[in-house]
Amino acid sequence: MTKDKDVNNDRSRDKTTQKERTDLEIEGMTCASCAQAVEKGLANLEGTEGVNVNIATDKASLAYDPDKVSKKDMAEAVERAGYRVARDEAGKAELDIEGMTCATCSQAVEVALGDLEGVDEANVNLATEKAALSFNPAEVGYDEFKKAVEEAGYGVKKEREGERERSKLEESQREVEKAKKEMAWTWAFVAPIIAWMVPEMITGVKWPSPLVFDAGMIILATPALLWTGRETLRSGFTSARHLSPNMDTLIMMGSATAYFTGYVTVLSEFGLAPRLLNYSGVGAMIMGFHLTGRYIETKAKGRASEAIQKLMTLEAKTARVERDGREVEIPVDEVEVGNLMVVRPGEKIPTDGVVRDGVSSVDESIATGESMPVEKSEGDEVIGATVNKQGVLKVEATGVGEDTFLSQVVRLVEEAQGTKVPIQNFADRVTTFFVPTVISIALITIAIWLGFSGTFQDLATWASSFIPWVDPGLGVISLSLFAGISVLVIACPCALGLATPTALMVGSGKGAENGVLIRKGEAIQTMKDVGTVILDKTGTITEGKPGVTDVISQNDSQEELIKLAASAEQGSEHPLGEAIVEAAEEKDLKLQDVTDFSALVGQGIEAKLNGDRLLVGNRDLMEENDVNYGAVEGTVKGLEEEAKTAVIVARNQDVLGVIGVADQLKEDSVDAIAELKKLGLEPVMITGDNERTGRAIADKVGIDRVIAEVMPNEKRDEVMRLQDRRENVAMVGDGINDAPALKQANVGIAIGSGTDIAIEAADITLVKGDLSAVVKAVKLSEATFAKIKGNLFWAFFYNTVAIPIAVMGLLHPAIAEMAMAFSSINVVTNSNRLKGVDISPSYQS
Repeated sequence: MTKDKDVNNDRSRDKTTQKERTDLEIEGMTCASCAQAVEKGLANLEGTEGVNVNIATDKASLAYDPDKVSKKDMAEAVERAGYRVARDEAGKAELDIEGMTCATCSQAVEVALGDLEGVDEANVNLATEKAALSFNPAEVGYDEFKKAVEEAGYGVKKEREGERERSKLEESQREVEKAKKEMAWTWAFVAPIIAWMVPEMITGVKWPSPLVFDAGMIILATPALLWTGRETLRSGFTSARHLSPNMDTLIMMGSATAYFTGYVTVLSEFGLAPRLLNYSGVGAMIMGFHLTGRYIETKAKGRASEAIQKLMTLEAKTARVERDGREVEIPVDEVEVGNLMVVRPGEKIPTDGVVRDGVSSVDESIATGESMPVEKSEGDEVIGATVNKQGVLKVEATGVGEDTFLSQVVRLVEEAQGTKVPIQNFADRVTTFFVPTVISIALITIAIWLGFSGTFQDLATWASSFIPWVDPGLGVISLSLFAGISVLVIACPCALGLATPTALMVGSGKGAENGVLIRKGEAIQTMKDVGTVILDKTGTITEGKPGVTDVISQNDSQEELIKLAASAEQGSEHPLGEAIVEAAEEKDLKLQDVTDFSALVGQGIEAKLNGDRLLVGNRDLMEENDVNYGAVEGTVKGLEEEAKTAVIVARNQDVLGVIGVADQLKEDSVDAIAELKKLGLEPVMITGDNERTGRAIADKVGIDRVIAEVMPNEKRDEVMRLQDRRENVAMVGDGINDAPALKQANVGIAIGSGTDIAIEAADITLVKGDLSAVVKAVKLSEATFAKIKGNLFWAFFYNTVAIPIAVMGLLHPAIAEMAMAFSSINVVTNSNRLKGVDISPSYQS
């Protein structure tokens, strides 16, 4: 895959708006309402656009005009919404400085960094060549550090993508451990509460006495809420204070209301308050189930993103390079472009490069998803972190650090996760009003129960016959609180907010493992409406270079004919001549030296071999030299009808035979196109060849519709012409001249072996250059969108059904909280099932 160096850098230029792009890591978000609040706060800033906050990755992606808004402004907007921009290690960083040779150098770097606004302290150590910084991330960041150091005359070694991803993986694991610890400690208090409450629910007797029982509930519930549940309570209160209530606000209101009923109950024992059922234990149970759900959800979210994180941790740690005629083992970070690396069997190739010596097979499954090793020899490109299986290879490094293939894959996937699938917009609009609406419903529920107590008392009496926790004998205040608390804790905006991003995260990760890089989330939804797939002929359906397809000899063996023609063509630079020489080399034929070589433009070549005159070329060459080729005229016409070039070989005045040369079909083109048809798509071939040549190729691969004689600059017009006929079009191409068409198509799919500009214009990039990857892309898009639709359906269905049941007082608050937690877990778990979906073409299964 060629390198795409401009993808998704932290402050990369947005080509269409001339604004810069950035990603902000947000702390404190717990649900979809949180993401909406942050998104709204950033979007309201002058100079920002395209804001997308992803609750699954805890990231905000946006474009901004640095002349109108700064990162400090963004951080302040996030804080006003009740959240914060992540400060790595509390605003501390360590930079590797390059180029320092003395104390004056280190002092110069220290001054340059210390003078930056937002830097509190800078210490540069000459011995370790490191700069330790204490700073405010809202005001200054890596880009400013790097610029200051470079302006001082030195350099900064950028953190490798693998180290960054390993750090993310470790952080994700820490979050899971933290959630697990909070859950465990909460249940240490909730379990005794349940054990104490159940007998009371069955017998109606508060053991050992009402006062001890009620006080005991408060004592056990207090640490569960105010200690292990304090972050939830703090988040809920902060969000409410900023007028952007979230999921935690609902939990805070529900559990706190339940908790304080305990105090009222105790006071009632002394005649200081009206009698009320003690729900303080239920408040702790609500928090217990909530934190259990949060732990499972955090763990599942970690699994959703682990594919791409683990991909980066697979890179080699060291490299063996040749220095001054000997092999030296160095950290992979120190490998530079141009270094010659020695890779032995069973070792990982340290970084991207080109084979300069040796022959081997390489396991590229981490990049392409294909289990079969790929043969590599001199001149072939190899990908870093792939495994050398057999022979020793000498590889020249061509891409290191952030320019490696794996680093680009991570950036492409992160770019996709920073976009939205259009269907998510509806869920976002609902989420914006969801929590305030639920709070209103809860208050209305309490008011209705108090105002129409008789009607609801009858409902409670009817339900008590088959629902054990419904007790019509309770006072109307207790029953109204019972229903109101249930409404607060049953509602779940998290499920709505997680439905799309978790599926997109898992889908993009699975795609990366299978060589399908989804660059724009909307392509997943658009793909389902595509009915026509335009396939560029050269380089997409065919190999893009000529090869020998037929050898028809008049008298001698086929090998002898190839040997003579290749011997004559050795000095030729024409692609047809090179194809004939390559065919001879593949057969290990020993070529002979010729004399008097002459290339005749538009005709072929002429040379002498052992005194004989050899002619290799077309009809014109034969006619000009009075060679009678009538015996092979039928063969020549037959080859031309198959879109092949017929090369006639003659010795002296005798025709020896004909060699057919053509741009060969890729190995899987026929099967892949048949599979696309099975998926309900119509493949269309677009080519610059004439109608007859184009039709011949199309017939071979099973394509019915051909758009021929299209100039490179006309491909976009042809896409638009199909779109004008109300066809939804996907375009598959690989060259610079395909870029406008890829951009115009509803979905642009770039072959990864193509040019940077084609990849940049595409919505989906395929690592492998064959059409099997197109089938995978279609299947992955369909599977991912199906998960998104399924997630959204169940999220809406759950809330639509559950809230009315809670309003009627038929749900116990603890059970309501269990159901709420399950709905979020169900969405994330359902998304994770994408990992098991088979997206391979049926002919490869």
